[in-house]
Amino acid sequence: MLSARDLTKEYQSGTSALAVLKDVTFDIPQGTFVSIVGPSGSGKTTLLGLLAGLDLPSRGAVLLDGADLTRLDEDARAQLRGEKVGFIFQSFQLISTLTAAENVQVPLELRGDDNVAARALDLLARVGLGDRTDHYPAQLSGGEQQRVAIARAFANKPRILFADEPTGNLDGSTGARIVELLDELNRESGATVVIVTHDLTLAEHAQRLIRLQDGAVVEDRPSRSVTASA
Repeated sequence: MLSARDLTKEYQSGTSALAVLKDVTFDIPQGTFVSIVGPSGSGKTTLLGLLAGLDLPSRGAVLLDGADLTRLDEDARAQLRGEKVGFIFQSFQLISTLTAAENVQVPLELRGDDNVAARALDLLARVGLGDRTDHYPAQLSGGEQQRVAIARAFANKPRILFADEPTGNLDGSTGARIVELLDELNRESGATVVIVTHDLTLAEHAQRLIRLQDGAVVEDRPSRSVTASA
């Protein structure tokens, strides 16, 4: 489903180039739940942006469901994201003037889908917010806002879902529930899920863990949850 090939991302710093990512290579099969971990500054968020086609590498390639993102222009990458990708931002990025249901409907309406209201209500019910559909973001807790963001990310039935620090603004118990919810939706929908997190305990809920250090992959292994169940 997703392949990174010798991904390198450099930024110009004065007269020299600063490498944020260095020759990152891995493959992620369809339906896998993967966590990418590492300390601040290790390149996690940069890598996630490249994998989702939000940015382009300095060198290397990203193949998403067979499409080489580095060979597509911005319009083509945006179209691909609309058709196959869901994204959960750390800051939620809900529209404050829209209700929970209306926020979930946005990607469906942009695609011109039918029955968007029914789809939004169903997704909100699945994330435990069936009684909060008419509430605005300011009326929801942080955990509830994140669940709205998850429902919105799954609205277009993505083949792959990216999440940037999905529990970063939440307390421990709420964060654990969010990861469990992503795991449930991964199993039910068959979507590939790739999360970036600094929390190793939560990362172990995934099937596979990829660790970055100074822009390079230093570990790629099954998670402890998978090892324990084997």
